[in-house]
Amino acid sequence: MSPGYARRMPSLRLALAQVDTTVGDLDGNAALVRRAAADAAAAGADLLVLPELALTGYPVEDLALRRSFVDASRDALHRLAEDLAADGHGDLPVLVGYVDRAEGALADGVGPSGRGHREGGPEAAGGGDEAPGVPKGLPQNCAALLHGGRRVGRYAKHHLPNYGVFDEFRVFVPGRDLLVARVRGVDVAVAVCEDLWQDGGPVAAAREADAELLVVLNASPYERAKDDTRLALCRHRAAQAGAVLAYVNAVGGQDDLVFDGGSLVVGEDGAVLARGESFAEQLLVVDLELPEGAAEPADVPGVTRVEVSSDPAPAREPVRAPLAEPLDDMAELWAALVLGLGDYARKNGFSQVLFGLSGGIDSAVCAALAVDALGPGGMVGVSMPSGYSTAHSRTDADDLAERLGIDYRLHPIAPMVDAFLANVPMSGVAEENLQARVRGTLLMGISNSEGQLVLATSNKSELSVGYSTIYGDSVGGFAPLKDVAKTDVWRLARWRNAAAEARGERPPIPEASITKAPSAELRPDQTDQDSLPEYDVLDALLEDYVVRAMGRSELLEAGHALADVERVVGLVDRAEWKRRQGAPGPKTTAVAFGRDRRLPITTHWREEDE
Repeated sequence: MSPGYARRMPSLRLALAQVDTTVGDLDGNAALVRRAAADAAAAGADLLVLPELALTGYPVEDLALRRSFVDASRDALHRLAEDLAADGHGDLPVLVGYVDRAEGALADGVGPSGRGHREGGPEAAGGGDEAPGVPKGLPQNCAALLHGGRRVGRYAKHHLPNYGVFDEFRVFVPGRDLLVARVRGVDVAVAVCEDLWQDGGPVAAAREADAELLVVLNASPYERAKDDTRLALCRHRAAQAGAVLAYVNAVGGQDDLVFDGGSLVVGEDGAVLARGESFAEQLLVVDLELPEGAAEPADVPGVTRVEVSSDPAPAREPVRAPLAEPLDDMAELWAALVLGLGDYARKNGFSQVLFGLSGGIDSAVCAALAVDALGPGGMVGVSMPSGYSTAHSRTDADDLAERLGIDYRLHPIAPMVDAFLANVPMSGVAEENLQARVRGTLLMGISNSEGQLVLATSNKSELSVGYSTIYGDSVGGFAPLKDVAKTDVWRLARWRNAAAEARGERPPIPEASITKAPSAELRPDQTDQDSLPEYDVLDALLEDYVVRAMGRSELLEAGHALADVERVVGLVDRAEWKRRQGAPGPKTTAVAFGRDRRLPITTHWREEDE
C-alpha cells in the first residue's frame, strides 16, 4: 500500500462458486453461472468468482483454434452479462472464465518471439495469415468481470502450461496486463491458475499494485495429495502478494481429468479462512475484513484498474465460512473415481454402464464404483464363465451382484470358444486370448444392442506391463481403474467396505473377492503371479520406473532386484502399443498413461543399453 493514505477496515463478502461445467455447453454453463449468481446475491455477496473457463468448460484443447468457437464464447459472455442484469443481479460483480482473443494493440504485440516454432509455416499453425508458432485467431484464456449488464474488465492468463496434461501453449497466446478491480473500496487483483504456480508475474504485480485481495480462477485437476501442495502454495503466494488469497477451483469430470474443488481462502499470514468441499458443487461465502484501497492507488505499468464500487458494504450479520475437512487418501481417491466415472457417462449420454463380472477384485471394485456413481439401475453386470472358470468365480460374482442389486446376466462363453476352435485351431496363448476376445465381442454386442457404455476394468499395474488382451478384456469406452495400482485396488475395496459398515450397511464387495489370489482364469490353476512379481513388489518398481522415470541404474540403486528390473522394464516398454489404444480413464496420480507420459511405440532404446 502506498504510504500516507488513511485506512479503515471495510468488509467484503466474497462468494466462490465450485461448479461442474461441460466443455462446449455454453448455454448450460451460463445457466450454472446464473444460478450461482442468484445464490450469491441471496447470501448478500459483494463479489462472485467462478472457475477458469467456466463458461466454455475446461480444457477446450484445439476448440480454441476454431474461430467459430471463440466467437461463440464471446457472444455467450455478452448474453450472460445481459441475462444477469435481467435476472436482477446486475449490481453483483461476477468474475467468470471464458475464451476470448487478443485484439488491437495487444494483438499487434503478439508474435512468434518466445513461442515454439511449428514446422510447415503459417498453415501448420492453423492456416491463413497467422505467424508461424502462433495459434490461429490469437485465442486467450480469459477472465471477465461482469457488472451492470456488460463486461467491465478483462484479464488474460499470463503463464500457459505446457507439461503433463496441459497443452495451453499450443492453443492460447498469453496476456500481459494485470486487472485490479475496486469492489466495496477494496482493490481486488485477478489471476488464472498457472499464474499462481509461477514465480513473479501476476502475484508480484498484485503486490506492486497494492491489492488487498488476490482472486485466482482455477481448473486444477485432481492428483492424490495435491490438496496439501495447493495449500502450501496458496500460503506462500499470499505472503508474497501481501494480500488475502482466494482460490476457486472447478469440480467435475472431463474425459480423463477430474476436478476436485476444494477451493480455499487464505490470509496473508497463512491462516485458512475458508475451505470448500472436495468433489462437490458448492458456493463458499466468506466475510473478509480488508484494508481499504488507497484513495490514489499506485500507478503501476501493466495494471488495468476498474472501478466497480467504492461505497462500503452495508451492516449485516456475519456469515460463518465453511471449513471442510480434507478427505483421507482412500476416501479422496474413491470420490475422484466415482465423480470421474459418473460425469463421463452422463456427459456423453449414457445412463448405464456394462462390463464383465469375473468374481475378481478389479471387476468388483468397478461395480461398486459404478453403483455409487450411477445407482444400481445404472449398471449391467455380465458373468461369462469359460471352461477354465472356477466355481468360486461364479459364486463370488453372484454374491457381488446380489449385494449391489444390479441387473446381472449369465452368458457362458465355452460354446462360442469351442465353435471358433473347431474352425480355426489354436493353442497356448492364442487360445487364452481368444477367450478374452470372445468376452469382449459379447460385451460390445450387448452394448451396441442396448446402448450401455462398456467399461474396461484393468488397473494401472496390468496396463503398465501389458497384462491384458488387446481387443479382449481391454475393450471399453472408459477405464475407471486405469490410473490405480493393483495394491490400491485392494485398499479401495477395504475402505469401501469399512465405510459401508460404519454407516450400518452391508459391505458391497465380497470378502472372497478381496482375499483370493488374482487370476485371469484362461488356463488351469492360473494366477497373475505366474507371469508377474508379487504386486507389492511390482507396484513399487512401477512407481519408480513409470512415475519417477528412473533408468535401470537408478532402479537398482533404489533397491529393486536385478531380475525384477530386467523383467518388468522389458514388459512395460513392449506394451506401449497396447496402451496407445486403451480407453480413457480418470487421472489420479502425477503421471497417468496418456498425455502425462508420451513415449514412442517404435524405438530401439532399451534400458539395458543405459
